[in-house]
Amino acid sequence: MQKIINDPVYGFITISDPLLFKVIGHPYFQRLRRIHQMALAYLVYPGAVHTRLHHALGAYHLMSNAIKELRTKGVEISQKEEVAAQAAILLHDVGHGPFSHALEKHIVVGTHHEELSLYMMQAMNEEFGGELDMAIAIFTNNYPKKFLHQLVSGQVDVDRMDYLTRDSFFTGVSEGVIGYDRILKMLTVHNGELMVEEKGIYSIEKFLVARRQMYWQVYLHKTVLSAEIMLVNLLKRAKILATSGDKSLATGGTLDFFLYEFKGGASKEMLEKFCLLDDVDCSFALKRWASHSDFVLSELCKRLLNRRLLKIKLQSEPFDTSVLQQKLEYAKDTLGVGEEEAAYFVFTGEADNTMYNMGDDKINIVFKDGSVKDIANIDNPLIHQTISAPIKKFYICSLV
Repeated sequence: MQKIINDPVYGFITISDPLLFKVIGHPYFQRLRRIHQMALAYLVYPGAVHTRLHHALGAYHLMSNAIKELRTKGVEISQKEEVAAQAAILLHDVGHGPFSHALEKHIVVGTHHEELSLYMMQAMNEEFGGELDMAIAIFTNNYPKKFLHQLVSGQVDVDRMDYLTRDSFFTGVSEGVIGYDRILKMLTVHNGELMVEEKGIYSIEKFLVARRQMYWQVYLHKTVLSAEIMLVNLLKRAKILATSGDKSLATGGTLDFFLYEFKGGASKEMLEKFCLLDDVDCSFALKRWASHSDFVLSELCKRLLNRRLLKIKLQSEPFDTSVLQQKLEYAKDTLGVGEEEAAYFVFTGEADNTMYNMGDDKINIVFKDGSVKDIANIDNPLIHQTISAPIKKFYICSLV
């Protein structure tokens, strides 16, 4: 049996293994249809409404191509290992919640999406009678062939290759376009680790530059940043009100469990509830809370729903406290609220982005003579000067 999926980015994606059918058909995976890949980025880029399911299938497709290329270079990968790596990449993001990073801060506290992905994979493995054992070993980097884990999670993995390609496609931001097909052809395995052939240096350079540009132009775009922090503040306010005993926040859906009962950490009950949570729950809550009696909560909901976002300014230095105080006074007068309430509408923070993290799994280049160099140590001016230097920007959000 074989299934073909028509993907707008890569064309036809083929699935033919019974285990992969079971993974894709599982409610945990199907839930990803109801979660946007790029959270609130559609408020800036209207086309950015693709889902995490799109991304998971795209990453699976690139994994299949990567394995095919490595086999042509004599790398031994059994059929079982191939299916396990494909299952691992299909499920790598299964633990993401709606607007994941905002939710992780105040609602689903004490659990990171990668931990949840592992818990969900383990629960599915139990259901499948241990068929995902190898996939979990690859996902957690406990499988002898380290390069399989590096394909799932590394600095030049198929996850990043797909989200850069897909997100640039759906946003229309051409700076994110990478030569993923050439990068895949340049991958090799040396001393048991995933590396890039010497002739792939410039493709990797473009990949790293594209990643940095996508972060500043899309993921950390100032308007997207404003919307996401507003959502964080909104959820923070809802949680405070719920904790103080306000029952009028109840939506009748799964979100109620996380507002009123959840105390943090993962458990079987938490997992069951989390797997029912998606963008629909949060969108409905926003519409319902827009008419709540608490001014801060209702105002933030109305502003997000109608795209009346807080103004945001970015600069390279921290903002002076006098500027913050001035904007707080303006908010207090304009909204008719006290200092504590005004702080939901006026605040500062920082955003940073690093092109290449020296502390993570390195991108190693293997040369024709068999020598290996970290990409950061290659004699190339563009890479050498900017590759690992973090760029930090300070922001201030306010009414004006």
